[in-house]
Amino acid sequence: MASICKDIDIAAPAERVWEALADFYAVHTRVAPGFLTDLQVEDGARVVTFANGSVAREVLVSCDPGRRRLVYTIPSERMTAHSASFQVSEGVGGHCRVTWITDVLPNDVAPYIDGQMSAGAEVMAKTLSTEPES
Repeated sequence: MASICKDIDIAAPAERVWEALADFYAVHTRVAPGFLTDLQVEDGARVVTFANGSVAREVLVSCDPGRRRLVYTIPSERMTAHSASFQVSEGVGGHCRVTWITDVLPNDVAPYIDGQMSAGAEVMAKTLSTEPES
């Protein structure tokens, strides 16, 4: 099973970043606008549309505020297994770290998932970072 990990430094307090990530049904506006272009709500799931036109149904597995950890899965015919998690930890100097891990089978989809996660992480860091004061 391929395991892909992105450690994302975000120039914002952990609590504020967690609040945005935990808002499962607003990821397209609060976390990754532009990277995600649409979101439809289903019972316990969100159907997201990516900028490249792909669509995924992401099912919420757990949301643990005490650990600032959110887990979701993407059940699909293309992937026999998919589990992803975000965890927010305190950083220094007003920063925090988001650790985004995805485990996926088959292994041959890992390069695509890795590319999508890299692009998403870049947008996430930019969107969630605190604007510098003028």
